[in-house]
Amino acid sequence: MQHSSHLLMIEPVQFNFNAETAVNNSFQVNSKDLFAQEKAEKEFHEFINKLRKNGIDVTVVKDSAEPHTPDSIFPNNWISFHADGSICLYPMFAQNRRLERKQSVIEAIKNKFLVNQTIDFTGFESQSLFLEGTGSMVLDRDNKIAYACISPRTDKKVLDDFCQKMDYQAVSFWALDGGNESIYHTNVMMCVADEYVVICLDSIKDTVERKFVTDTIISSKKSIIEIGFEQMNQFAGNMLQVHNNNEERFLVMSSQAFHSLTKEQIVSIETYNKIIHSDITTIETNGGGSARCMMAEVFLPLK
Repeated sequence: MQHSSHLLMIEPVQFNFNAETAVNNSFQVNSKDLFAQEKAEKEFHEFINKLRKNGIDVTVVKDSAEPHTPDSIFPNNWISFHADGSICLYPMFAQNRRLERKQSVIEAIKNKFLVNQTIDFTGFESQSLFLEGTGSMVLDRDNKIAYACISPRTDKKVLDDFCQKMDYQAVSFWALDGGNESIYHTNVMMCVADEYVVICLDSIKDTVERKFVTDTIISSKKSIIEIGFEQMNQFAGNMLQVHNNNEERFLVMSSQAFHSLTKEQIVSIETYNKIIHSDITTIETNGGGSARCMMAEVFLPLK
């Protein structure tokens, strides 16, 4: 199944601007807000409440103060969970983000779900090669396709190793932002749902690569909802489809992303599922990530 009803989310305790990740994340802005943690925590809990009110199961693990992990609110970059009982651990670009791989998080998952094996890709860090989970890859789980825009955080060698071990087909390409810089994570420019894909095709400058991506989406029998650069910059690509305990589907996004959409785009999305959006402005501004980055889907079997 493409979407899950179970999510892992990490409650922040020392959220703030991370200078280590800002070197190649153009979405980050240092607001220098002395109350960033308090505001982020408030946004986090309001977001959680909206998800749970719609019947979506959220496992919340509160981060620890030590070691200091300012980006722990984005767990999908270091871990992913799969229906065969596998956990994957990923090599991270920023050294302080590697500290997010805390055993307490894994134990919280193991208390609730069945884990058969752990596949560890973190050894690539010693070669300065990175693949930051479902930030670097946008997975079409039904069709076993891993979409990935190559960047300093997404290396083709590691992508190919993931695909070989997890039996996925790699669809890699280059995607650039409005300033012609590599887009750091694929999940800010595209979202794959069960019957459609939201994507900023204009960011794929090479016409051959753009056609390859478009043809792959169409051949997977999904429709395309295209967004522009300005919408991408407001995190309209950073969305995640989920379902609740009644099999009701939702597309989850930030309020900024929602308000960037046209009426026609909203109508298109709502032909497939309802929309949940929440204001996470502080998190988006300082963290350079949005709603999708905050949610790690859990496809593991329940105990």
